[in-house]
Parts: sequence; structure tokens; C-alpha cells
Amino acid sequence: MSNKLKSFFDIKFLKFILVGIINTLVGTGLQFLFYNLFGWNVWISSVLGYIIGSVVSYFLNKHFTFKNKEKGFKPILRFALNIAVCYTLAYFIAVPLVGWICTSNGWTMFGWSVKKFSDNLSMAVGACLFVAFNYIGQRFFAFREKD
Repeated sequence: MSNKLKSFFDIKFLKFILVGIINTLVGTGLQFLFYNLFGWNVWISSVLGYIIGSVVSYFLNKHFTFKNKEKGFKPILRFALNIAVCYTLAYFIAVPLVGWICTSNGWTMFGWSVKKFSDNLSMAVGACLFVAFNYIGQRFFAFREKD
């Protein structure tokens, strides 16, 4: 494995994964709860889940994963911008793509309508895309190390 790849997949990556598990339990758990229990639409459910999960993520990643000592609003603003960009990319790819695939093929499970299955699957696919985008954004933008 090259040195660049080793430095990318280091202890920070492992800590990010651990924090991500906690964050996923909070944010994605709430997202599915809002959608399936409260009947809110996919966009409201996912945005609220990500906002709440992002607050947890900010504190854990800032202090535990990246040990970022920077004070003030700059790291908060970079983190918020990163979350917004990653969410937008992930869900504006996942929701229409999964919706189109499920609708075109009539895919469903669990006795759900195609729409309900598609919405749930798009939230899961969006979460996976978000994790990939978010690690890169947090490591190299939001909590980047100063040279």
C-alpha cells in the first residue's frame, strides 16, 4: 500500500468510523423514525436526522477524531458547509436515482408501496454516499491540519 493511501486510512479513519457508527445510530435512526413513525416526508425526515446527527458528529470528530484545537466560528462554519455540500450531493443523487430504479422496476419489500420502499432505500443509499463524501470533507476541509 502506498504511503499516501496509508496516511489516508490511518487511526483518524478508524476513529471516524467509530464516531460514524454513533452518529448513524442517532441521525439515521431519527431519520427513519421521523419518516416511518411520524409519517413526515423523506426530505424533512432526512434533513432533521442529519442536523441532529451532525451536532453529535461535530463534537465527537472535532475533539476525538481529529483533535482540532481551533477556536471560534471558522471550524463550525467549515463543518456546516461540509455537511450541507455532502448532504446535497448524497441525497440529490440517491433520491431521484433510487426512485427511478424502484419505480421503473416495481421494486418493493415488506408489503410497502413502491414509493415507501423507494424512499426508505434512498435514505439508506444517501447515508452511504454521505459517509464517503463526509470523511473526505471533514478530514481535508472542516478539520484540516495546519501545515
